[in-house]
Amino acid sequence: MNAPAAPEPRPEPRPEDRPARLTVGVVGAGRVGPALAASLQLAGHRPVAVSAVSDRSRRRAAELLPDVPVVEPARVLALADLVLLTVPDDALPGLVEGLADTGAVRPGQLLVHTSGRYGVQVLDPARRAGALPLALHPAMTFTGTAVDVQRLAGCSFGVTAPDELRLAAEALVIEMGGEPEWIAEDARPLYHAALALGANHLVTLVAQSMELLRKAGVAAPDRMLGPLLGAALDNALRSGDAALTGPVARGDAGTVAAHVAELRKHAPGTVAGYLAMARTTADRALAHGLLKPELAEDLLGVLAADSTTAADGPRGDDR
Repeated sequence: MNAPAAPEPRPEPRPEDRPARLTVGVVGAGRVGPALAASLQLAGHRPVAVSAVSDRSRRRAAELLPDVPVVEPARVLALADLVLLTVPDDALPGLVEGLADTGAVRPGQLLVHTSGRYGVQVLDPARRAGALPLALHPAMTFTGTAVDVQRLAGCSFGVTAPDELRLAAEALVIEMGGEPEWIAEDARPLYHAALALGANHLVTLVAQSMELLRKAGVAAPDRMLGPLLGAALDNALRSGDAALTGPVARGDAGTVAAHVAELRKHAPGTVAGYLAMARTTADRALAHGLLKPELAEDLLGVLAADSTTAADGPRGDDR
């Protein structure tokens, strides 16, 4: 497939805009934190401490941050100038409040979270204790392995920061190989929903498609889907809704009805998702002039009828 056009190269931060070489700590050795710390290490910063609870997170820290000691979160803050808070979104507010209440936060310390959902307001308890708050969310899916460090090259980061820290935030992202994209505080939930809609649901759709291909007798569904999905993604990124193809965009109501009948027989758990996406696709194709109105009526009728059946009918063993 043709790769999307490369982003315009950004100039290197001026020396006066670069953060000084920093000691780096990680609170929460999930898939994201160790990769970001390893990337900062390549830029000349020095990881000094990481907190990890599970055996898996400890192994991940040992792989990506060898010789960096595993300590309690409060000790991470005591040792590091720059602290990455890389915990699940729902755990972040409580973590910040706990660290601030116990006096672990030091004045002048850079406190960075990687949540897509939150901006910098979630760090207010730490900010009142003198911390410098940044929200740096990498728009990337992580594996928890060394490949993540390589994937950060050219990765966009959703950045929210106080005005006085914008240069520092941008410099850190660029040092990790990323591209800063400024997101307003009140736009963070919408920004994160957009990414989840595309990336997370894509994984579900691809996994379902591979399962169905196996049931249809395809020996290597990944090999079959790779070129198709790669081309579809490339076309969608380049052309948006104009890239829509397939029976829904064409208004082939009979084909769609046959799809639903087969899915109901072989994989009833996929029917609701198929119908929901088909209705959304039909609406967008109609709005952009790709689906002829005279064909849309029959198609939407099929989808409406099957939607009722899907809601009322048996779920089967794939529920």
